[in-house]
Parts: sequence; structure tokens; C-alpha cells
Amino acid sequence: MLKLHSYWRSSASYRVRIALGLKGLDYQQIPVNLLKNEQGESAYSAVNPEQLVPLLNDDGLLLGQSAAIIEYLEEKFPQPALLPLDLSGRARVRGICQMIACDIHPLNNLRVLRYLTGEMAISADKKDVWYGHWVLLGLAAVEQRLIESATGRFCHGDSPGMADCFLIPQVANAHRMNVDISKLQRVLEINARCMELSAFQQAQPSACPDAV
Repeated sequence: MLKLHSYWRSSASYRVRIALGLKGLDYQQIPVNLLKNEQGESAYSAVNPEQLVPLLNDDGLLLGQSAAIIEYLEEKFPQPALLPLDLSGRARVRGICQMIACDIHPLNNLRVLRYLTGEMAISADKKDVWYGHWVLLGLAAVEQRLIESATGRFCHGDSPGMADCFLIPQVANAHRMNVDISKLQRVLEINARCMELSAFQQAQPSACPDAV
């Protein structure tokens, strides 16, 4: 069985959980508590020197980085597909994913926020302003991509796919941190549509075995 090392509030782990659910794959969740620094303990760092989550174990094959994991699942378990068949469509979906994974997430990662309030001595209030600024700026850019004609009921077309796996956790983070994204109509419509599906419901943080 597939094993996924994850943390319930990790948006990168959340992406992979959604992808696994959309593909109907059984897997075992192995919690790694980031707040307790379990990712830095020798047992975990021995298998994942990056000391990050998620980490997928497929019969001894260890894979890190959410985008790489989802691409691996897409190639090994091609149906149902999370990427469109056409070249331009696949590039568009990957572009949306990278807008979130590369432009938003790294600036709001837990270790970055800890550095701001720790070594940089930034107040909690200013840290939250930092968080909200980058989330809103990034999701507003995603909103512009979702206005394109290739968008359907979901980020690309009328079936949930890889871009939705990335978008929904970022929306959840925005809501959790009280970032006002009320003007991002397409983002919110797609989020609501996705959250009607069991794959998204079962992957959400509150459904994880380590949720507190």
C-alpha cells in the first residue's frame, strides 16, 4: 500500500491527499508533526533529508515534493487523468500549479513564518500582514488565469484535475488566516464546486488522523 508522510495542516500534503482521492487510491497516512519538529528527528530525516512533507513511499520508492509526487501518480495511475491530453492544456495546468507552489506557498511556509517571528523578530501581527499580502497577490493572479476560456467548472475544463489539487489547499489557508479573498469570484466558485466532491472532503485537514 502507498504510504504518505504528511502533516494535517500542510498544504503541500493536502494537494497529494486530494490527488490520491481523485484517483481512488488506497494509502496509509503517517503523521509527521511539524510543530513538534518531528521532521527534523533522525528517523524521518534519514529517509527525507529535506525534512519536509509530504513524502510518498511506494514499496520502498521514496518521493518528495508535492508536484513531483502528483506527476508520478499521474504516470503510474493514468486514469482518471489529472492532466489534460493536449500539450497546451497540460502546460496551462502546470503553470497554474506553479503559480501556487512557487509564487505563494514558499513565502507562507511554516519555516519561513517561524524565521520571521524568530530570527527577524517580526511581530505576530506583522507576520500575518506578510502572509495575507502574498496570498492575496498570488490568488489574484490565479483569478486572472481562471477567467480564460479554458476554465470550465473546474480550473481546466469540466473535471477536477491537478490545478484544483493545488488551488483548494491555498484557499483553505487563506480562509484559516482570515485573508479577504471575497472579490476572487472564480477562485471561490471552483473551491465551492470542488468541496462538494468526496475526494476533496476526505482530504481536507479536519479529516486527517492527526488533526487537532
